[in-house]
Amino acid sequence: MSNVRAAVVGLGFTGRTHIASLRRLGIDVCGVMGVNEQESRSAAAELNLGCVYRSYGELLTDPNVTVVHLCTPNHLHYPQAKAALLAGKHVVCEKPLAMTPAESAELVALAQEKGVFTAVNYNLRFYPLVQEARMRIAAGEVGTPYLIHGGYLQDWLLLKTDWNWRLNPEQGGHLRVVADIGTHWMDLASYLTGLKITAVMADLVTLLPTRIKPAGEVETFASKVQAAQGGEEVTMTTEDAATLLVRFENGARGTVTLSQVSAGRKNYLWWEINGSQASMRWEQEDPNQLWIGHRETANQQLIKDPGLMDPAVRRLTGYPGGHAEGYPDTFVMLFKQFYGAVRSGKLPETGSFATFADGHHEMLLCQAVQLSARQKRWVDLSEVGA
Repeated sequence: MSNVRAAVVGLGFTGRTHIASLRRLGIDVCGVMGVNEQESRSAAAELNLGCVYRSYGELLTDPNVTVVHLCTPNHLHYPQAKAALLAGKHVVCEKPLAMTPAESAELVALAQEKGVFTAVNYNLRFYPLVQEARMRIAAGEVGTPYLIHGGYLQDWLLLKTDWNWRLNPEQGGHLRVVADIGTHWMDLASYLTGLKITAVMADLVTLLPTRIKPAGEVETFASKVQAAQGGEEVTMTTEDAATLLVRFENGARGTVTLSQVSAGRKNYLWWEINGSQASMRWEQEDPNQLWIGHRETANQQLIKDPGLMDPAVRRLTGYPGGHAEGYPDTFVMLFKQFYGAVRSGKLPETGSFATFADGHHEMLLCQAVQLSARQKRWVDLSEVGA
């Protein structure tokens, strides 16, 4: 399949990132669809895109569309993904995949039945040094992982006047921080080590019991000026922060702190893996360095340089040494792998993207987190159907 084309649904921050990334790969974007025709036409004119879909049904019946990108609020993922799969389209969906594990399980089964490729946009897998760390861990460089810990901290919802659709459980779901950014960390921890999380102990906290909901819509990561427009006071039911204890299938222990109210932390994800032979640490806000710790020799700092990295990782690195790669590049590399699979009919041997099956596993983790926080105990994933 050589002539593969995309359509993008949702035209906020993430949807526009998808479009820019597809263009960098030379993939034709057939058309777009926003929350209404006015937004769609405005965005299409701004981005120099020709086709605007007046309805989702119109998009799905367009024979030119091979892949549907879903960049919509969480509550729309399941019905839109299901409709796309039934129409025989390949699907790239933002996370979380659905609102419940029952929904995500249905999507996994339907994708398998239809024989199409699916992806959940856990794009953080595709930083070059994350890929390099994964290869080194698989080769035994850290030995047996003992401790896997880290965090994901942001501050864009620090103020009472900060607002986004994710604060509404009907649109975002009953978990916010865990579902929005915690699943990124948990997916990354498992991807790096090859170890699934088997049990969780969760503590969730809502630090701002009420917030001011503005009269109009507010874009994700909007400025304080935009977000502070007046409105009504609304009671909050989703968590602002979470602390998790986790157990991995080899017996390794993990801890993770998640927050969207940590002043000064814009998009601070970090992980550290301590093993029987060595340690590794990486931070998203400084993504071109990988720290490698040793007991009996000097520690190392690997600066991103394809010439010093595994040959398989070089193919997922866009620029030579000394040329920084960051967040937008992760979308490009994920889509490169996904569209390569669509064209070849085969999943990649290295640089694998998260499929709907991986997205379903994250939904089970979310359910386990909810149960643990409510009952204040360890929850094994076998209790929620894993």
